[in-house]
Amino acid sequence: MFSQSCMDLRNLISVEDLWYMNRVPKVIRVPGVISDYETSSEDDNNNNNKLLSKRIIIAANQLPIRATRDSDTNQWNFEYDMNGAVLQLRGTLGADVEVVYVGCLKVEIDEDEQDDVSTLLMDKFRCVPVFLPADIGEKFYHGFCKHYLWPLFHYMMPMTWTQGPRFDRDQWTAYTISNKLFADRVTEIFDPENDYVWINDYHLMLLPTFLRKRFYRVKLGFFLHSPFPSSEIYRTLPVREEILQGLLNCDLIGFHTFDYARHFLSCCSRMMGIDYQSKRGYIGLDYHGRTITVKILPVGVHMGHLQWLLSHDETAQKAKELKEEFRGKTVLLGVDDMDMFKGISFKIKAMKQLLEEQEVLKGKAVLVQIINPARSKGKDIQDVENEIDSLARETNELYGEPGYQPIVLINGPVSPQEKTAYYAISDCCVVSPVRDGMNLVPYKYTVCRQGSAVLDKVLGIDKDAPPKKSMIVVSEFIGCSPSLSGAIRINPWNIDDLCSGMYHGIKTNEAEKVLRHEKHYKYISTHDVSFWARSFNQDLVRSCKLHDDMRFWSMGMGLRFRVVALSKSFMRLSVDHVVLSYNGRNNRLILLDYDGTMIPENCVDKSPSSKVISVLNSLCSDPKNTVFIVSGRGRDNLSKWFSQCENLGISAEHGYYTRWNKDSSWETCTLTKDFDWKRMVLPVMEHYTEETDGSFIEQKESALVWDHEHADLQFSSFQAKELLHHLESVLANEPVVVKRGRGIVEVKPQGVSKGTAVENIISTMRSQGKEPDFVLCIGDDYSDEDMFETIAAKVPNQSKVFACRVGMKPSKAKYFLDDTDEVMKLLQGLANPERLDHLKKLLT
Repeated sequence: MFSQSCMDLRNLISVEDLWYMNRVPKVIRVPGVISDYETSSEDDNNNNNKLLSKRIIIAANQLPIRATRDSDTNQWNFEYDMNGAVLQLRGTLGADVEVVYVGCLKVEIDEDEQDDVSTLLMDKFRCVPVFLPADIGEKFYHGFCKHYLWPLFHYMMPMTWTQGPRFDRDQWTAYTISNKLFADRVTEIFDPENDYVWINDYHLMLLPTFLRKRFYRVKLGFFLHSPFPSSEIYRTLPVREEILQGLLNCDLIGFHTFDYARHFLSCCSRMMGIDYQSKRGYIGLDYHGRTITVKILPVGVHMGHLQWLLSHDETAQKAKELKEEFRGKTVLLGVDDMDMFKGISFKIKAMKQLLEEQEVLKGKAVLVQIINPARSKGKDIQDVENEIDSLARETNELYGEPGYQPIVLINGPVSPQEKTAYYAISDCCVVSPVRDGMNLVPYKYTVCRQGSAVLDKVLGIDKDAPPKKSMIVVSEFIGCSPSLSGAIRINPWNIDDLCSGMYHGIKTNEAEKVLRHEKHYKYISTHDVSFWARSFNQDLVRSCKLHDDMRFWSMGMGLRFRVVALSKSFMRLSVDHVVLSYNGRNNRLILLDYDGTMIPENCVDKSPSSKVISVLNSLCSDPKNTVFIVSGRGRDNLSKWFSQCENLGISAEHGYYTRWNKDSSWETCTLTKDFDWKRMVLPVMEHYTEETDGSFIEQKESALVWDHEHADLQFSSFQAKELLHHLESVLANEPVVVKRGRGIVEVKPQGVSKGTAVENIISTMRSQGKEPDFVLCIGDDYSDEDMFETIAAKVPNQSKVFACRVGMKPSKAKYFLDDTDEVMKLLQGLANPERLDHLKKLLT
């Protein structure tokens, strides 16, 4: 049996790849039951053909299925729910893409019926149901999702118990269990080589972690249909890291607006230290070697479905009745769920104020408010419902008269045909949520106002009629607002502003209404749900195209699990392999970074331990070895710390100062010793230090460093960027370079780098007739990449070269070690002759 180190030596694939190679082919005859692969050759061909076509598994909380039980036969009847958002993806991704849905049904299925229902739904509807135990489902959906996450993601924090439920550990456990059950169902039908998984919304934010843990190369996309709160709100989540880690286990993350994406990126920056980069229109997060794409793409409506509804006879007949009912009146329409965030009460208050201020509208303006059934339950919903009823009743009592009610409340459910009819006859659509993810009501309204041949005929609209028109009053706090450039944007919290918007929606001249309608309809009709789905799918494929070129390693436990993606040529460094190569070499060069390589980064005491001193002295005592510490630290500290190492070479301040042993003098890598530029740099850095709490200046002999590692992450990053530009303009004619690194901005002389220092060390050895035949170079920082690059270019091929990065991070090095402990074990192995003797015996 191969040891792990031997496997790394031979550049074999990772453990996950071995699992794939040894997998026994299986098929799923019945969802939930995996049987052995025993089919005829004809079945083999059919299955192979299926694997060739791309398939997308769409996971959402609910399946797009309506379920009813026949009272006579007691049998379940199923049909597609044409209003289901995820169902609208079917047919929009292309004829060659198979879509399979995974989600819960809206009804409870008895345990003894679940297998039969699963088989039926898979065969007829390509749906895989997830059956949650009743108590788990209640705590998952109505508990953690709707009464905790949903308000929090809409900026509502329960400061007291009367303002809503607080975090509940049992509900969080139910959320975790539910996501795991979803992962189990996805796993049953998942083909790792060919399938893509598209996860939808906040109910399933842990599902990516469970899937990534099982399949390192899973092709995962996630789209959030709700808002993503600002980092100040999100960070109040007791399980914030677990949820954020779940999203970061995806390859593509989609949001409706840049605001939502910006808040997510801010959380990644503040909590995880991950900065994003924008390149060629794409936003990417570089996370442990994987590039996670962040996409901003507002969802659209299903044009085909809306046009079908507009051409339906029931729609036309209802529109005719409504037109007659509201003849001579201006109809303002609202369509909202019964929800505390929809701002329905604000709308009614604004209508009341409008009638107070504009007497001419009394008896003429009508607000029709369709209220869809609530998606959750609880006291908050009942309070909202009572407030709406009270305000509507009060307004109607004040301004109503026989044959006229200014507020018309229609409590749902309302059929799609009836809603379409209301959209078609309304003069203005008022959408006033205080916070909402997207809200497609204005889109649907615009399409319905465009009408259809059937509807126009019934309503008596001929070909010579004026162009179609519409007006939209929309809250600035919802996702569709940026897309509707012709809408009247309002602040729903400001009743005066909402009232003014409704008035202008009524009184805008006809020509302008036409222009606004045409602008909106052009955008909506071209950016429909098909455009949204295809665009997301294309970016998902693009984001996953490098999976097969990478090797994946696991990190973290439980919900903190993640993978590290590395080049297939990037291997763990085997101590035994290095020790064997070390033997018999006459001119060995050992180059070691200090911080993060010899001692951990988070150590308060930066001086080397007795163990470090001992192993360095052992290595330096061998006349065949040339050992150097190559560090960014100043020469005074390094000289003091390593005073006990007589034969150790030190290259300080990124190679500006170099000495070969304790008794030799310091050499500089450049001829210039002019540091007059410091007089210009220091006042600038001092200004930024005063303005940035937590930052400080480190003055080296050859360089100045502005350190902001312990300052506020976002503000200090902004300040660092400004300082960089400021110094570049000030020092444009000076022989220095300005570089920005991890938590620092550094100014140093041109030509100074660890790479240059290593090049000078190798050149000096060659001048002494010592061509390096063994090179070991270990570092953990971006500055160490210069060393790896120099070694690759300057050391001859016949030499044994081990360039090693500490930590599994993308690097120019070929090898890696996990941490400083592994570095010490490696160096102790080289300094220990007994280990070499033991390996020789094993090989003989």
